[in-house]
Amino acid sequence: MAGGRRGPLFAALLAAWIVAVAEAEADLEQAARPPERSLVRPMTASNWTLVMEGEWMLKFYAPWCPSCQQTDSEWETFAKNGEILQISVGKVDVIQEPGLSGRFFVTTLPAFFHAKDGIFRRYRGPGVYEDLQNYILEKKWQSVEPLTGWKSPASLTMSGMAGLFSISGKIWHLHNYFTVTLGVPAWCSYFFFVIATLIFGLLMGLVLVVISECFYLPLPRNLSEHSEQNLRSEEVHLTEQLQDVEEEKDDSNEEENKDSLVDDEDEKEDLGYEEEAEEEEEDGPAAGGDEEKSDARDPEPPREAREDEGSSEVGDDSLEQPLPAGTEALGDSLRQRRSQHADKGPSA
Repeated sequence: MAGGRRGPLFAALLAAWIVAVAEAEADLEQAARPPERSLVRPMTASNWTLVMEGEWMLKFYAPWCPSCQQTDSEWETFAKNGEILQISVGKVDVIQEPGLSGRFFVTTLPAFFHAKDGIFRRYRGPGVYEDLQNYILEKKWQSVEPLTGWKSPASLTMSGMAGLFSISGKIWHLHNYFTVTLGVPAWCSYFFFVIATLIFGLLMGLVLVVISECFYLPLPRNLSEHSEQNLRSEEVHLTEQLQDVEEEKDDSNEEENKDSLVDDEDEKEDLGYEEEAEEEEEDGPAAGGDEEKSDARDPEPPREAREDEGSSEVGDDSLEQPLPAGTEALGDSLRQRRSQHADKGPSA
């Protein structure tokens, strides 16, 4: 009975020992195997220019980002089929490569970019393998507006942005070193950076002053005096020209005012002569009768006195401006009548 019971127990122990040995051998084989190589290529500031040739898909992530960790397996699967899709797959750690995150101006995580022969586009779909595969196979990227101009990662502005981001990353690492490794309070670290910024600014200003002094060549004294004299002579010449121009303008304005005044006076005189001529034409017959009566009543002055008066009248008329043709004819007729009456008076 005892030997019959020991037989099944011994068989069970033997089977358990065989299974344990098999599992141990499997673990040893698995440990001996090399780890599966990832087909996702890490991109850095030194090798990022590889994306300028061919077709690429880039993923920007951070180790602490939960959303980035959820898409890691999908991104690895997408990279395994990269040879079939004829596309290269890369990833960028924004903590280790802040310059690249600034070059692509990454503001959210995870961020995906498509590159085709140096033309970059932002992929805004989910980081799922099927969507990524359809995005490449169906060429959906052709309907997406590319990053051109200053937004392109290869532009000069984005290169400057990369430099600023890299400097900020170094400052952040230095701040962590002060606060975490050395145990310095945060306000002491901030005070240190403020003082360092002021000193750096002063040094840069001093360097600029030295550079300007080195490249500045002072002129000789004679040349400087000669140049000052030339400047003064030019200023004097310009002032004279301005004065001449102002005088010419004043003279022209005075002449225009004089001409306008003369024209106004001529018009007034012409109007006055025309009115006098019209009055004389209307009052001509009556005036003639009255003059005959007055001549008959009053004795005429001597002929010499009349001639003097006529010459004085002629002289006065010669000083005046020329009258219109109609008024001159009326004046001549009136003079003839007066002379006739004067001749008749003494004979009577």
